[in-house]
Amino acid sequence: MEVKLQELKDYLIAEQTWLDLGIIFAKILVILLLTTIVVRVGKSIIKRLFLVRQKSPLGYSERRQNTLEKLLQNIIANVVYFTAIIAILSTFGINVVGLLAGAGIVGLAVGFGAQSLVKDIITGFFIIFEDQFAVGDQVQIGTANGIVQEIGLRTTKVKSYTGELHIIPNGSITVVVNYSIYNSLALIDVSVAAETDIPTLEKNIQEFLKDLPNKYEDLVKPPSFLGVQSFSATEIVVRITAETIPTKQAGVARKVRRDLKEFLEKKGIQIS
Repeated sequence: MEVKLQELKDYLIAEQTWLDLGIIFAKILVILLLTTIVVRVGKSIIKRLFLVRQKSPLGYSERRQNTLEKLLQNIIANVVYFTAIIAILSTFGINVVGLLAGAGIVGLAVGFGAQSLVKDIITGFFIIFEDQFAVGDQVQIGTANGIVQEIGLRTTKVKSYTGELHIIPNGSITVVVNYSIYNSLALIDVSVAAETDIPTLEKNIQEFLKDLPNKYEDLVKPPSFLGVQSFSATEIVVRITAETIPTKQAGVARKVRRDLKEFLEKKGIQIS
């Protein structure tokens, strides 16, 4: 026991030991520095390539470009980090080839029980290349409703309007409602007193609606007055529809209600 302790003591105080450790840590620092540089340069190159792609006369989809850009940047980062880990293990004298071979055998065994992971990755490929949805789209996936922040090969991240971040395995995505592809429709119901003259009301609303596209840039065309939606002993409800660019229907509906109230009150029609 004393002999082993003495050998350990001699090893720790030996000059060559500290020289070897210094060389190892210097190599690790160089590897980490090169990793950081390669990742940043790689991401920058991808970003520049997509900026050039935007100026191309060929078809350009901003949604698809943003998604592919983030995906390629993540792939490059993961590959470089994995390579750096292998290089660091090699500096400690670990047999990386044997480690990888053993990991391959273990991975094959584990693979039979990792079907959900494979499903996630395959579904992720189809989501991206079929352009089902993209980064920046407003979507409904299960109970998650919000803006797509990131699409990876394994998971999709959706940020809701109240700040929650939903991380969804791609393999569990079966139905997606994408609100960002086609124009949206705002439904605006206006309640007035039951004794209001309908023809006069309709005439005033039509006058108000015809100039709205000049005021609201999110409108695709002038809103339509559909007529009486419902009525009761105390009020009449009329409905207006407005076609907007994708996901802007809520904001347009709020503006129309505000401005229409002011307009009708100036005309002597009280909103109930």
